[in-house]
Amino acid sequence: MNGVAAVFYRDCRQRTTNIAFVFWDLFVPIAYLLLFGLGFERTLGRQFSVDGMAMGYADFFLAGVLAMTTFGVAMNTSWGIFMDKDSGIFYEVLTYPITRREFLLGKICFNVLLSVMGSVLAIILGALTMSVAVRWVWLPVTLLAVAVTTAGWFFLFSILAVRVARMDSFNTITSAAYIILMFMSTMFYPLAQLPAWFRALAWLNPMTWQVDVLRFTIQGVGSPSTILLEFTGFMIFSLICLSLAVKALDRAG
Repeated sequence: MNGVAAVFYRDCRQRTTNIAFVFWDLFVPIAYLLLFGLGFERTLGRQFSVDGMAMGYADFFLAGVLAMTTFGVAMNTSWGIFMDKDSGIFYEVLTYPITRREFLLGKICFNVLLSVMGSVLAIILGALTMSVAVRWVWLPVTLLAVAVTTAGWFFLFSILAVRVARMDSFNTITSAAYIILMFMSTMFYPLAQLPAWFRALAWLNPMTWQVDVLRFTIQGVGSPSTILLEFTGFMIFSLICLSLAVKALDRAG
């Protein structure tokens, strides 16, 4: 078994023996879709619109649920890295005949698999139970965007997992990131009617870029030129995080 496969297998075993993590990874975002989607759908009906396109709130929110899935998977995997570091297992693994690039790649592959699974479940559930409009021909592009953006969030959180020493600090930072990045983005609401200062901060948020790209692939919302710019921005963000994650791993131990 090569290094990448070994890390991938260990993460699978670690996740499947902790049902709470699996529930958080796959079903909490779906619960958000059901609760927010159905609740606001009944309140707003089809009067909700984005960029002049009328849609139900569940249609609008589906892209946010996919982004939430990628974010949650990456955050939970980083928690596993931090716990391994806290127990000393992380440093032991670094002494194995596995390069640090293989360690990172194995974890990325596992994250991508879990995010894609969660996203497919959310899309199917939304389409079947809430009649969410999905551009099925674009599904491969949507899942590719899910895979790429999952890697970006994992790189970010892996830096924190390796560099932050205290558990309370790690929990505080990740919890704050979860709240700030999600609610200061286009995940739950369009930005058109919000204050200018909020819109400015939201446009600097990689979560906004990710959600807009996913919403374009699923429902066709947004200008192609803007979406391309946002996707490029997220790729730059991911490459910066990758570089910092590799440096953090190289300095570990």
